[in-house]
Amino acid sequence: MSDHVILVDLADRELGTAEKGEAHRAGALHRAFSIFVFNSAGALMLQRRARTKYHSGGLWTNTCCGHPRPFEPIQEAVHRRLREEMGFDCDLKEIFSFTYKVQFDNSPLLEHEYDHVFVGAYEGDATPSPEEVDGWRWMDLGTLRKDIRENSDCYTYWLRICLERVVTHLDGERHMLGNGRGPSTGDSQ
Repeated sequence: MSDHVILVDLADRELGTAEKGEAHRAGALHRAFSIFVFNSAGALMLQRRARTKYHSGGLWTNTCCGHPRPFEPIQEAVHRRLREEMGFDCDLKEIFSFTYKVQFDNSPLLEHEYDHVFVGAYEGDATPSPEEVDGWRWMDLGTLRKDIRENSDCYTYWLRICLERVVTHLDGERHMLGNGRGPSTGDSQ
């Protein structure tokens, strides 16, 4: 059942499962996750989605995204998918979740996700799956935020809507720790 997603309500309570393509055609709310991996300089690892992906192909996005399989705990799914998609693993921590709904341009697909957002730290290179990823790079957050403002159509919808919340969370955590380490937000927007 790896091609099935977990259907949920607005409180993330499981309602059943659906075939992934059917869930996206119907716009059914389903569980998903987004992973943001940073290096010690505070740069975010971005990936360019493979052009052959069923939606958002060729767009830049956060490090990794996916759906837990039915009966798979999300904490296991994030590590499985990071290894499958980007070829490495690291410690990951969930920082928030949000719900979004978007109709993709020139497509019958409707993305409606309850998205759990995870962050991690990593210093190495990625060895991504060519079926999933066309390229990757590290980008500092100031440059990324500026480029999203100027070239939003080059980035996935979910990255554009949750990046500021990720930055706010990490800035708050860094200030609470009082060590000044962690992602640098670059500009103040």
